[in-house]
Amino acid sequence: MKNLIILFAFLSLIPITISAQWFWQNPLPQGNPLNSVKYISSVVGWTCGFQGTILKTTNGGNTWISQTSGTQEALSDVTFTDANNGWIVGGQGTILRTTNGGIDWIQQSSGTQFSLHSVCFISTTNGWVVGNQGIILRTIDGGTNWSQQSSGATLTSVYFTDADNGWAVGLSGIILRTTNGGINWTEQTSGTSNILTSVCFTDVNTGTAVGEWGTILRTSNGGITWTEQTSGTTNSLLSVCFTSENVGTAVGGVWNEGTILRTTNGGTIWNNVSGGITYRLRGISFADPPNGIAVGDDGRILTTINGGATWTLKSSGTTNDLKSVYFLDVSNGLVCGADGIMLRTENGGTDWIEQASSTTEDLNSVSFPDIYNAIAVGYNGTIIKTTNGGSTWAQQSSGTPNHLWGVSFTDINKGTAVGNYGTILRTTNGGINWSQQSSGTSESLFNVFFTDADHGTVVGNNGTILRTTNGGANWNLQSSGTTYQLWGVFFNDENTGTVVSDGGTILRTSNGGITWTEQTSGTNQFFYNVFFTDINNGWIVGGFGSGIILRTTNGGVTWTEQTSGTSNEFYSVFFTDTNTGWVVGVNGTILRTTNGGASFVEEKQTDEIPDQFLLSNNYPNPFNPSTTIKYSVPQTSQVQIKVFDVLGNEIETLVNEEKPTGTYEVTWYAENLPSGIYFYQLKAGSFVETKKMLLLK
Repeated sequence: MKNLIILFAFLSLIPITISAQWFWQNPLPQGNPLNSVKYISSVVGWTCGFQGTILKTTNGGNTWISQTSGTQEALSDVTFTDANNGWIVGGQGTILRTTNGGIDWIQQSSGTQFSLHSVCFISTTNGWVVGNQGIILRTIDGGTNWSQQSSGATLTSVYFTDADNGWAVGLSGIILRTTNGGINWTEQTSGTSNILTSVCFTDVNTGTAVGEWGTILRTSNGGITWTEQTSGTTNSLLSVCFTSENVGTAVGGVWNEGTILRTTNGGTIWNNVSGGITYRLRGISFADPPNGIAVGDDGRILTTINGGATWTLKSSGTTNDLKSVYFLDVSNGLVCGADGIMLRTENGGTDWIEQASSTTEDLNSVSFPDIYNAIAVGYNGTIIKTTNGGSTWAQQSSGTPNHLWGVSFTDINKGTAVGNYGTILRTTNGGINWSQQSSGTSESLFNVFFTDADHGTVVGNNGTILRTTNGGANWNLQSSGTTYQLWGVFFNDENTGTVVSDGGTILRTSNGGITWTEQTSGTNQFFYNVFFTDINNGWIVGGFGSGIILRTTNGGVTWTEQTSGTSNEFYSVFFTDTNTGWVVGVNGTILRTTNGGASFVEEKQTDEIPDQFLLSNNYPNPFNPSTTIKYSVPQTSQVQIKVFDVLGNEIETLVNEEKPTGTYEVTWYAENLPSGIYFYQLKAGSFVETKKMLLLK
């Protein structure tokens, strides 16, 4: 059950999915908040959440596979009646239905644009949904048709014990009861004005409702009377599940503290078994007790095998905010962030290893001039350096207590760091010594970029842009034409550069900053960082309460928003070529793309039922710039299709998801790659096949 989202030719070709090409690397399996979970056996379950996230497990929550929802709406609640039939509800009246275990999710017509918060089915035909403005929807045909009712108050959770008896709870302590399948609803006296977020019944008489301020209500007479129980917490409780009349678990919390309460005597006593969890939990479900799953903020997933007495974290990776990413090549990269977090990868981000950074200060920027040497800067004048690829980090003396926000090195010796109150520091010996330079301003400076040892640009508060052509001996103020805070700067050469800022502002120069021209971004979001691989191809990242990635292929004349698959804000972006890049941001977010972040439409040939795995020759071949790859799967399988160059380097992932029986086509676009031989490989279960193709420009 679930709560309010913190209340707050011979074959017909049918396009079936538009896939974003940004993939999660941290946290895993993903980092969007999860709102609800449904566990139908000791091994099979689903969870859903923000940005249309749907995940499925077939091994008790140890690993999770992403399913395609076809929406970016926040998904509030998920329910299944068996291993095949399920429903999910969410924002803007979203109702999704599957009849094949989530391989395909089909949008149903709800007849409303109100957010829907909870769904309950007692069979494959009979179900109810509740949401904002007191909306109640009922179906008797599996959701093909929904009839609409209204109670007048926003409802957050609905639960039915059979086709007749059901309850709904919501704002201001409202509790509604029906005894005729929802034809009529009668308000019950809850005794509280607190928001109620979840309700659960074990039979027609015995039920529990939970809500804000640690509210727990219990009834033993179908809700004629409700008695408040002592929870021992003032944290909001967002979901409750009872596996018997006496044994139940409630979860919730606040943004930096999770709460798990458990009772074995019907709620007379609730014990806190949270164990120092630092993230809010939003959903809980049990199947074949004592097996259970709880989900929550930052994509966190917990499992229990003892009825909820103890819990094990199944998701992995840091959730510290990540501020900066820098790659030396397609394999070797560094990421730094809050509380001194430093991560290193040697395989393109498949694995991120935390390093001992020697500081707990927030690290805001990292520069990685060669495989051994790297410098990071942060709060309170912090500068740390490694000379062994990150195995150890040592603190350097910056000579300033000011926060440092940006650092740029042109080789292992020459670097510049910038920070608050116009601070500019310069080193020519790899940071052994840092000397203060005169910036001519007291404005905070947020980023610095050098194209060579002499030419550099600094940006900061109140539209500040400073430029040097002599390695920082002199800094000259340039006119930006804006008073916004400028956060990101990138130069392709000493003349061509881009600056980004608050309010969706993009500035471009082609004469070293003598003049800056504003470009149209199409949004008023905050922009924090910008990166170009050449004079035409660039990316901007940012957001404020939601993540945003923009792409240009014409030097910023036009910018197109890409689908990232998360609402987390992004602070930094880095590309090693026009296809391969990473973005990092809030809650430990690390995303990778192998095709420049573009989305593609995959098509399924519905009239063909294959009897074997097959990878066909691409067509056309040779090709320029696109080619189509056709493949078949005779049974539901986890499918990967990847493209490699002649050296075996992975160029792009075209498919990485569970596919039902069928024959498919996917188009690969290689407009940004050089002519040459490439290989494409199909992996499905134990089946592996690789074929060759030729890009000829």
